[in-house]
Amino acid sequence: QVQVVESGGGLVQPGGSLRLSCAASGRIFSINAMGWYRQVPGKERELVARIFSTGSDYADSVKGRFTISKDNAKNTGYLQMNSLKSEDTAVYFCNAQVEVHGTYTTVEIWGQGTPVTVSS
Repeated sequence: QVQVVESGGGLVQPGGSLRLSCAASGRIFSINAMGWYRQVPGKERELVARIFSTGSDYADSVKGRFTISKDNAKNTGYLQMNSLKSEDTAVYFCNAQVEVHGTYTTVEIWGQGTPVTVSS
């Protein structure tokens, strides 16, 4: 009924920038929260940033460099990543808490991930 699709990943040099997008589609009444997570092989998935109706929060490792935002009209979230470092290399996943239209039910949806490689 609802899905999210990430885009915008790729290869970037250290110090560079990328903007990731997370587009939600389907029977969406509202997106109550959206988050970005990342994972590297052999490690657990970790939270990067989350955005709620009341604000947002960030992992300490990305504070001041990454900015999360959401366009409610487009049902799309964004992660602007600046001053990228090699340690930011990972697969980035979008997570959305979506209230499904007509059901009064909130579901948690994960995207398939988009890879980000920071290398010279």
